[in-house]
Amino acid sequence: MIWVSLSFFLYTSLANAVDFKASSSAVTRLKQNIKQRHSQLIPFYDSGAVGLTHDGQVVLRDANAVPLSSRQPINKLVAAENQDRNALYREIAIANDHPEWENDIRLTFAQRWIKWARPGWWYQQENGSWQKK
Repeated sequence: MIWVSLSFFLYTSLANAVDFKASSSAVTRLKQNIKQRHSQLIPFYDSGAVGLTHDGQVVLRDANAVPLSSRQPINKLVAAENQDRNALYREIAIANDHPEWENDIRLTFAQRWIKWARPGWWYQQENGSWQKK
């Protein structure tokens, strides 16, 4: 359901695209990776340790909210998430034969990630400041 909504939102946001595509084998694989990792990130979103950036990434926002013994694993989790998110934005642009759309796709996803964030999760505003939803 989330991906159908994202596809529709992307299509309407990139209205000049006649045959907008939000799927390919690479996109499907990346979406699966992100979906699987999401459940691991939820406790860190809930604690405020991890936040959503204004440009479609996640970041360890408050390292003090994570026990020292868990910082290396969360850093790896955040890095893997951002790697897949970057690849997802790029692959959707490539699937549409418009690599120049990558930044627009990134910003569109960023807005959607923030919109779908649970109350209490942190997100970064365009000016760089952090706000709790």
